[in-house]
Amino acid sequence: MTRAQQTVSVLLLVSSLYLVLYLGLVPLNETVQTEIIPVLPFWALIVFGCYLLARLGVAIFTFNDVPEAHAELQKEIAQAKIELRQGKVDVD
Repeated sequence: MTRAQQTVSVLLLVSSLYLVLYLGLVPLNETVQTEIIPVLPFWALIVFGCYLLARLGVAIFTFNDVPEAHAELQKEIAQAKIELRQGKVDVD
């Protein structure tokens, strides 16, 4: 099973469970049925956004500066300029 199929399967399972709860096919407390179940998608969206922001923050916090890669990139840029000048292309 591919990752896309797994994702679709999980999304279908979660959405069908929510639909069962929302339509009241499973008997629940009246307070839960009227006040909690309708706002679950918004709550899930907010939690997902918080998770993504936390992952972004951790990635920024642990970002490593790599001077070797910078030097290598500068050498490649210089080599590309030389090759373009040999091909009579104005790069400056």
